[in-house]
Amino acid sequence: MAISKTKRSGPSGANRPAFPSDEKMHPWLRLLLDAYHIVDRGITRALDDERKKGRTLACKKGCSHCCATHKDIPVYPLELLGITWYVTEKFIGPLRETLRQSLEQFTGREACPFLMGGSCAVHTVRPMACRQFNVFGNACDEGEDPYYTRREDVMEPVKKYIDQAFFIMLPFYGVEKESERIKVVETGAFHKMVKELHACNWKSLAVKMKDFEARDSGPVA
Repeated sequence: MAISKTKRSGPSGANRPAFPSDEKMHPWLRLLLDAYHIVDRGITRALDDERKKGRTLACKKGCSHCCATHKDIPVYPLELLGITWYVTEKFIGPLRETLRQSLEQFTGREACPFLMGGSCAVHTVRPMACRQFNVFGNACDEGEDPYYTRREDVMEPVKKYIDQAFFIMLPFYGVEKESERIKVVETGAFHKMVKELHACNWKSLAVKMKDFEARDSGPVA
């Protein structure tokens, strides 16, 4: 399980995960959490709009179908840094070793390495692609990726909010001037940085987890 965290209220009144000491230490973390909060607000509003049209969300609490079947999940460098931080420094308890072994043995052909017991181990810092993937109508069939089988049932990305989120994150990539950030967002240039989650070297994260534990435990007397 992950270590407990405090929360602060965002512009919409919704709770935004907050790690005060870590955000002070890592300025990039504030950017990431602020961006995720914006995306989550957009998704909430988009889902409300779809429900008003009479559409029923097929995704239910406890469903992990997309985590188990999807193999082309886009993830960005700052998101990868967030996952690395969260797993290395905030994931505690008996499941930590289980997750480390999952990462160590990951080949890229399995389900998402962060899927544990039907739940996302990094739910707080899961990528924007995972946050946005919502399916309407019928629940997914075994092995189905509705993005390809029935695209009309998959919620469209909340572009306005996604653009705002990337605008906030761009200083991490060295784009600090507002005019330059606007240009990057308008041209979609930031998409050149995208990676595929299953193609990432998660074995290296398993090593970082062990290294962090060794440092955290201190020298052996």
